[in-house]
Amino acid sequence: MKNVFTLLIVFALSSCSNEKKPIAYGDDACDFCRMNIVDKIHGAEIVTQKGKIYKFDAVECMINFKDDMTKEKVDMFYTNHYLKPEELIRAEQATFLISENIPSPMGEFITAFPSKAEAEKVQADKDGKLYTWEELLKQQAN
Repeated sequence: MKNVFTLLIVFALSSCSNEKKPIAYGDDACDFCRMNIVDKIHGAEIVTQKGKIYKFDAVECMINFKDDMTKEKVDMFYTNHYLKPEELIRAEQATFLISENIPSPMGEFITAFPSKAEAEKVQADKDGKLYTWEELLKQQAN
């Protein structure tokens, strides 16, 4: 009986994981705009402190959704990035390029990069302006 109780506790704790989950492109819908998520460069994800996952087709949808959250607390923000489509990286550690030469699903032209150096390389070719996560949040609030 003791072992059954221990297993139930372990199962309950493991089911509340605060880990990101891969986006099922073409199947998952954006939790903000309800469009299917198909773009493997611009997808994004919020993981709440309770382990609930919200998926988005673009960073701007994630930001708008975050602004509407009233009860749940965000644990992590993730975003796909330009260099390895489908790979989710921490948004707080990413550098963002807004360039009209890199289209995004919602038309805000926001693209994430894993480092400032990588973003600067693409910026040299595609133009645009670089932002940290905090700077991007302020820019999108305007």
